[in-house]
Amino acid sequence: MIRVLVAEDSAVAREYLVHLLNQDPDLQVVGTVPNGLDAVEQTERLRPNVVLMDIHMPQMNGYEATRQIMERVPTAIVMVSSILSHDEIVMTFEALKAGALAVLDKPAGLGHPDSPKTALQLQQTIKLMAGIKVIHRRPRRSGTVPPPLPPFGLSSAIRVVAIGASTGGPTVLAEILGGLPQNLRVPILVVQHIAPGFTAGLVEWIGKGSALRVKLAEPGEPARSGTIYVAPHGSEMGITKDMKIRLTQGAAENDFCPSISHLFQSVAESIGRTAAGIILTGMGQDGANGLLALRRTGGVTIAQDEDSSVIFGMPGEAVRIGAAQYVLSPRQISELLRGLV
Repeated sequence: MIRVLVAEDSAVAREYLVHLLNQDPDLQVVGTVPNGLDAVEQTERLRPNVVLMDIHMPQMNGYEATRQIMERVPTAIVMVSSILSHDEIVMTFEALKAGALAVLDKPAGLGHPDSPKTALQLQQTIKLMAGIKVIHRRPRRSGTVPPPLPPFGLSSAIRVVAIGASTGGPTVLAEILGGLPQNLRVPILVVQHIAPGFTAGLVEWIGKGSALRVKLAEPGEPARSGTIYVAPHGSEMGITKDMKIRLTQGAAENDFCPSISHLFQSVAESIGRTAAGIILTGMGQDGANGLLALRRTGGVTIAQDEDSSVIFGMPGEAVRIGAAQYVLSPRQISELLRGLV
């Protein structure tokens, strides 16, 4: 049985969330609280497997509550936010940075045509996150020196970088991309699995911490140096041989659209040995086969290491099938990109 604490200031929304969770026999709501302060206290007292956390709450918001929980009693936290509120979206990404594992739009109300779908998504996400081992979040010690990078021998200059991420990805993306210089000589294409409605917020949030231009990709636009292109939800992203963004509608691969494997396959076919592919933290296998295709064309392929991954599923699968030439931490990946391009 998975024990869940619900933190939501609206009594109506709180009751509805409890109703949805109680429909799943594997889930048990062990407590409800109306604010972030109580969320911290009850998490310490009840020790739930998962906390379902709202963002805007009285006394203490969801971001600060998440930060304190991760410092005091590390627990899997799933954020629920309204995509209609810009402030909530921005604060949601800050909560992910503080240690929350996933973000969902608030489920559709009873009678809404999307109600069964969003209820199932909520239940499945909580069950998936309950199995993730979380750690204390403390400030990193200054002066920590990462292990040296392995030697990289390249016969061709890199023309494009493709990155794929899922659960835990936004924070890692922000760390890697935030360490790159403004005069980066290549475009970067990014696929991040995230709940519908949050991609634009992700673009804005990453952009605040990066010297590079960050934007939602548009069909047919040239892929320019020093720009990060994020795939919009519901569109497969690729690149043409003449370095233009390609967005297509179609069946999702591995239940994801955009698909990381689709991006890597496109880069392998169009750019080949002058491309780099990076697969980051995430559940499942999306991206591994595409990364293998890129490696077979002679491109540089990298997987995030297990110690720094929230979930080692996607990068672990890439390592298992021999798709990743190098397995590195986010800090090493950023350092590598600066050296390559």
